[in-house]
Amino acid sequence: MYNSLTILIAKVLNFFAKILCKILKKDNGNMLGRIVKKLNPNILEYLKIDCPVIAVTATNGKTTTNNCIRYIIENNGKKVVSNKEGNNMETGIITTLIKNCTISGKIKADYICLEVDESYVPIVFKKIRLDTLLVLNFFRDQLDRNGEVESLILKIENFLKTYNGNLILNNDDPNVARLGQANKENKNVYYFSVEKYENASIKQKEAGEGKFCPFDKTKLEYEYYQYSHVGKYICPTCNFGKVELFTEIKNVDLENMTFDENEIHYNTQANNIYTIYNFAGAISVAKIYNLDAKKSLETFKLNNGRSEEISINGIKTFINLAKNPTGANVSLRTLNEDKDEKELLFVLNDNPADGLDVSWIWDINFELNNVSRVITSGKRAYDMAIRIKTSGFDENKIEAYTNIDEAVKSLYKTEVKKYVIANYTALQPTRRTIFSNK
Repeated sequence: MYNSLTILIAKVLNFFAKILCKILKKDNGNMLGRIVKKLNPNILEYLKIDCPVIAVTATNGKTTTNNCIRYIIENNGKKVVSNKEGNNMETGIITTLIKNCTISGKIKADYICLEVDESYVPIVFKKIRLDTLLVLNFFRDQLDRNGEVESLILKIENFLKTYNGNLILNNDDPNVARLGQANKENKNVYYFSVEKYENASIKQKEAGEGKFCPFDKTKLEYEYYQYSHVGKYICPTCNFGKVELFTEIKNVDLENMTFDENEIHYNTQANNIYTIYNFAGAISVAKIYNLDAKKSLETFKLNNGRSEEISINGIKTFINLAKNPTGANVSLRTLNEDKDEKELLFVLNDNPADGLDVSWIWDINFELNNVSRVITSGKRAYDMAIRIKTSGFDENKIEAYTNIDEAVKSLYKTEVKKYVIANYTALQPTRRTIFSNK
């Protein structure tokens, strides 16, 4: 009775919250979950779930990949419940599930697909069943909240020691691939990989974590790096890195936005290597559940500030989230692979959700090709301007505005192609301001 009453109260609150948030143009993704958790800390255990539960976790790419999987499931005629807005901590997941359950706690869906913050995987799935876990990557991120990346990996590794469900791992990230040996009794481990693409490098260009074998501490030997520490590697002592692949992406052509998988040719809207990795993970999920992925991936649009391409008064504009060095570096890699002249707007905040420590910007590789002007904005606009200046970029071509309206107004004074990079709390305000210039 208590559980049903909690859900009833939550649904009434949600009704009024939707009206209020619509007026204020705010997202209430976590608020409902916070209230429900205070009323009933064990509400997740009460929910009745009798469909497959799929989870996506990673440092980067959770939202895009989760939404891609959701899109594939929907295009196969199935009903899916998903936290598509990216509220990926326990309270956000409670919000999603409560909104989609009956008073008795039953969730009517063919699939549940959730993106989950790395540190919350053991917490959430201690309370609800997990059928498939997809792990994309691990990078250094928000050190003041998460600590070193190894601490996050160990949390998930400990959870996986007793997990026997489907485990899909990016074999090109040694930090992820190591999880395949967390539970040697689990026979449901699947690895995916992306074949070397045109701009892969022999030497590591960006900050990365995967240098040593996690099992015998031998230095890994890399054949090439796709980006950061993601690439083809082998441990010369124990052969860590050599596995049987479940999904292998080949013939990556970013210019024409095509690739092949298992003799299926995909023509997508992905013009960067890290989105190809997201697609590789999504294809792996689709294969496990016998879902057709081709049509979905070819029509799936990257939006909401994740590798989003828009036109503002005829000016091509690319918007992407970058909340850590790797996210920024892969965004700048995409910018540099574009041979056209362009201008860059980089927006940096230091709100609690971003991490208060912004020293990570010194791990960004600011080698800017064919960039005629850089504008910085956000609460730490001047920190970013100084960082870019010290990289060797002409200081006379750098403008700093703490006010995002002023920054965007200046950005569109010219008709040159635009690239916009923003960290977590800066992304949506920046995006809204850009769209208001249409």
